[in-house]
Amino acid sequence: MTNLPDRPGTPGTPMPSEMRASDGDRERVAQVLRDAAGDGRLTLEELDERLDAVYAAKTYAELEPITRDLPAGGTRPHPAPLATGAPDYRPAVDAPSWRIGIAIMGAFRRTGVWNVPGRFTAFAFWGGGKIDLREARFEEAEVRIRAWALMGGIDIVAPEDVAVHVKGIGIMGGFDDGASGPGTPGAPRVVVSGLAFWGGVNVKRKARRQDKRLRKQQLKERGELKERGEKD
Repeated sequence: MTNLPDRPGTPGTPMPSEMRASDGDRERVAQVLRDAAGDGRLTLEELDERLDAVYAAKTYAELEPITRDLPAGGTRPHPAPLATGAPDYRPAVDAPSWRIGIAIMGAFRRTGVWNVPGRFTAFAFWGGGKIDLREARFEEAEVRIRAWALMGGIDIVAPEDVAVHVKGIGIMGGFDDGASGPGTPGAPRVVVSGLAFWGGVNVKRKARRQDKRLRKQQLKERGELKERGEKD
């Protein structure tokens, strides 16, 4: 009979770290590693080494060090408001959340207030799609959009304060990277990848509606101040 290590004060009860790990526990840790490799946090060689360690682990104590240097749960922290009056990027409780948009001889639209996941896939075949992020809320600090346009088109609209990185490929089509550039410190980051074949993926920046209204109001106030100055 095997003697189990005792927890202080509770004879015969193993410590939590000494409990045997289940197949589900190992799979959860393996998924964290795969997500980290997809984000560029681990090389393929490091991923293979750590996966070997995961599937060889028998206890929680053996699993815990494998992801110690990675974000908890394999996700990035949720974005937060930049300052008072700045856009609130955090997920909205009552807003819909979509992870995919498909247009096959038709169209899809993801606009208005909606929760954007860390990964979003868009596919258009003889159709078109629009992904508008100006009023969107972000579940993670970085969003990866994979856009595939085959004899179709996908438009992606990002607000001006968000960092954008476009790295898709166009074959007999266009994958516009003109919107690539930094954003406001603390704002989310949007990475767009994929393929446009006999089609197009157009990524652009536009101001939010409230930002446009604020600018108009500021211009109006400046005009009024200028008029007052000239009268004085």
